[in-house]
Amino acid sequence: MSRIVIAIGGNAILNPARGSPIEQQKMIEETCREIARIIQRGYDVVLTHGNGPQIGNILAMQEECALVHPQPLDVCGAETQGMLGYSLQQSLDNRLRESGITKQVVTVLTQVVVDASCSSFNNPTKPVGIYYPEPRAHEMMAQGIRMIHDKKGYRRVVASPEPLRIVEEDIIKKLVALGVIVIAGGGGGIPVIRKNGSLSGVEAVIDKDLTGSLLASAVSAETFLILTDVEKAALNYGTDNQVDLDDITVSEAQRYIEEGHFGKGSMEPKILAALRFIKSGGKTSIISSLNKALPALLGTAGTRIIA
Repeated sequence: MSRIVIAIGGNAILNPARGSPIEQQKMIEETCREIARIIQRGYDVVLTHGNGPQIGNILAMQEECALVHPQPLDVCGAETQGMLGYSLQQSLDNRLRESGITKQVVTVLTQVVVDASCSSFNNPTKPVGIYYPEPRAHEMMAQGIRMIHDKKGYRRVVASPEPLRIVEEDIIKKLVALGVIVIAGGGGGIPVIRKNGSLSGVEAVIDKDLTGSLLASAVSAETFLILTDVEKAALNYGTDNQVDLDDITVSEAQRYIEEGHFGKGSMEPKILAALRFIKSGGKTSIISSLNKALPALLGTAGTRIIA
């Protein structure tokens, strides 16, 4: 049985433009329907997911409500893991039972040790959450919240350190060996550091695809499938000269990164995570869209990266 780790993009779970709970549940149902189709084909699946829109909503609620004390980012990340894990776990269980499959689905609240010396702690650049109008953004910056400005407005930026190790790796591997479908590392994992033998959370978010790569290596997956909002990675994206990529090698992917073909905050982290999985011994990394997940695994869609 071929084992795959599937990393589901946060926008596949919640469209920021329409982000109601009803809309989120609808998208989760669609997501789990596609994953169930993959499991029906005999694949051994481990799941991870993004949390960008969800953690953004939590931060916005905290920032706009003076009646409650705001929670640190690691706690917000844990909240999204529980919330999304519950919805994905329940929905996938329902879809599998409809197909006559009785595999258990479980969510593991996952901590990820990060590099405490990462430069992003001193120079945060990872945008999270909603866009704010200029007057409100200046109020927030006066309170010490770091913001950046682009053509859409102002957004909060936070540290995004390198993930080093999944704390719950051993129990995840045991569950997978028992045939359990595990959802782990949601939102990139809860960022923690270990100091003097003890774990403590830090103010940061982790790139979910980099953690997904760690997860895929930990469970000895053959394939790492990253699902995003485009079917394929591309050269000259968004131009008249756009070239969609089918099969590429590690060396080709590295050259395309050096040539600046992939967006820093969008496709490049996915390519880097895909490369990291291959270099750690994985067989194949695939980048595709949710509605092309099964065709991508079967080789008829998506961008495949091989050694």
